[in-house]
Amino acid sequence: MQRELFETEHDDFRDMVRAFCEREIAPRLPGWERDGIVDRGLFTQAGKLGLLGLNLEEAYGGGGVADFRYNVVLNEELTRVGAAAVTMNLNGFNDLIAPYLHALCTPEQKTRWLPGLCSGELVAAIAMTEPGTGSDLRGIRTAAVRDGAGPDADFVLDGAKTFISNGILADVVVVAARTGDRDGRATLGLFVVERGMPGFTRGAKLDKLGLAAQDTAELFFDAVRVPASHVLGDPQAGFTYLTGNLPQERMSVAVTAVAGMRRSLTAALDHVRTRQAFGGPLTSLQTIRFTLAELATEVEVAQVFLDRCIAALVAGELTDVDAAMAKWWLTELQQRVVTRCLQLHGGYGYMREYGIARDFVDARAATLYAGTTEIMKEIIGRALVR
Repeated sequence: MQRELFETEHDDFRDMVRAFCEREIAPRLPGWERDGIVDRGLFTQAGKLGLLGLNLEEAYGGGGVADFRYNVVLNEELTRVGAAAVTMNLNGFNDLIAPYLHALCTPEQKTRWLPGLCSGELVAAIAMTEPGTGSDLRGIRTAAVRDGAGPDADFVLDGAKTFISNGILADVVVVAARTGDRDGRATLGLFVVERGMPGFTRGAKLDKLGLAAQDTAELFFDAVRVPASHVLGDPQAGFTYLTGNLPQERMSVAVTAVAGMRRSLTAALDHVRTRQAFGGPLTSLQTIRFTLAELATEVEVAQVFLDRCIAALVAGELTDVDAAMAKWWLTELQQRVVTRCLQLHGGYGYMREYGIARDFVDARAATLYAGTTEIMKEIIGRALVR
């Protein structure tokens, strides 16, 4: 079906991004996967093209356009060349981190961090998940204790985070930490920790099942002294800030899921058209055609639903329930689609040299991060019975 989501400027942006992905990312992806990390040069190249900080002010090097459709284009084109892992490097900044910086940074903080982040000279990460908390933000145990009285007093940060994307490369880490209690509930704050701060260390790169090109790490904070100038917004309001941006984060995952389905289906179609069996191409078999028909229909339905959700997000109308529905349904559908596409490849689908094998393992994380499928269902279910 013809998509109605984009305008001419988005199509022009797509042409530029597609050329960048095909020229600079696709050829280097195998090396990044072997190394378990991308080159820092990726960020500076992206920065030169204006692909970082799409919604941040032009005065600080950003794109100056608060339109999530540009983020969608970048995610789709990265996924199209098999670089789903790299979406977490580049668009992870745009989708997950930049919104907090845009909304919460003071002018002084923006001057300190945004130019380097938008140019790619600095790399950012956000640290929420902990070894014992998973999707439960209220269970965060990393603590930030104010050392002294008054608004200018430092905080002392202690704790650990895990599964942190860009954890090895990051120069600037936004850390969610417990700051106290209010009305019997923990309060959270967001603290910017910079590379080189005493007490801030990193573990080794975590050995993941998929998304091999994206570095993921544990981070440790041992009495890290964080100046008051490195606090984002109200140090008691972090939970509100985090939950306010989660719908966009979940839509980012959903976008990658649908783009991944399209990539897998295209690969399956290419394979069955050329693969010979029983005296002819696989496409001469009715069971193959029926499978393709089912997959193509599922992908089209998914795309229409996703595009409607994106339009709602751009219009400021997307609810957390709608985002949860999109995230769980589309990422779970991707598991089924990529599995059936791999099956259509036969034994070749099990070979790492085939892109479908990468798609299969890369897709698996989508039902886990940004809130598991079970958490998404809980969000939806609670809203229904309220």
